[in-house]
Amino acid sequence: MKPCAYVRASTVEEATAAYAGHSGAQYLGGGTNLVDLMKLGVSTPDTLVDISRLPLDGVAECDDGALRIGATVRNSDLAAHPLVRARWPVVSQALLAGASGQLRNVATTGGNLLQRTRCPYFQDLTKPCNKRQPGSGCAALDGVHRDHAIFGHSRRCIATHPSDLAVALVAVDATVELHGGDGVRTVPVEEFYRLPGERPEQDTIIRPGELITAVTLPAHSAGLPSAYRKARDRASYAFALASAAAVVDVQGGRVHHAALAFGGVAHRPWRARHAENWLIGAPPTADAIARAVDAELARAEPLGDNAFKVDLARGLARDLLTRLTGARPPGAGGHGAG
Repeated sequence: MKPCAYVRASTVEEATAAYAGHSGAQYLGGGTNLVDLMKLGVSTPDTLVDISRLPLDGVAECDDGALRIGATVRNSDLAAHPLVRARWPVVSQALLAGASGQLRNVATTGGNLLQRTRCPYFQDLTKPCNKRQPGSGCAALDGVHRDHAIFGHSRRCIATHPSDLAVALVAVDATVELHGGDGVRTVPVEEFYRLPGERPEQDTIIRPGELITAVTLPAHSAGLPSAYRKARDRASYAFALASAAAVVDVQGGRVHHAALAFGGVAHRPWRARHAENWLIGAPPTADAIARAVDAELARAEPLGDNAFKVDLARGLARDLLTRLTGARPPGAGGHGAG
């Protein structure tokens, strides 16, 4: 590993000032991803600004029923939080599916959202990678790309985003709070991530030196039926080949609210807006769910090795939505909302 300086910050202001005052600085939270990348030589910071001791480790209920989660809350604590489990179970389920207990005890909420791709070509310094070295090419295009994107990819990059938590946060319409030199701003988690386009080295819209200080789960998705499902190569912890997070609300025999997001299929969590548009206002039947999911997946652009992901995502989404809506075939009687 390359030698680097180390600064321990005790406040958000100290952290952002230290970042601004040291060239080549990076923030260090739990370090479960960054330290690995440093060992591989993919990430070579000149200065580490340790933010693990910032006073951002609380979870607080807001007056309107939303839940504000500090950026340094550990994944294990967030997954076990009684309000998260009761009101946004999809978030707890995604965290529990994402990593072993040992990693969850170290990994932070903010760090989880800022994970880099696990594309093996990104992690291999002997291979060209536009995300690691802009303009060098994408070795995955003509290489092994079974695990790569089927939505939103470009000739510059076909990598996928690895976070399970981020997929669930997109489905519940969560927002992320960013603190930087220009003050504090809040953006939807869905808009926080970028598609690769011509600039795959930019995973997010975060500005240089900005620090994630909190994530907020909104009141409007609290208490609605929600769930997360993940398909992976082995039963033990592994990154998603495909995953799905869903939040639904059935009222009066019609789908009143529907949110669906896929993981493991794009450079960012993929919000299935076409499927949602088909579902909202429709009766919660198996046929309606199938048509909605198919409308979204018709826009997939699988690569040579990963066409199976289309059917995998289809099965995950249909199963989730069927269970959450209590869907029955047309004419089979009443509909449940559980």
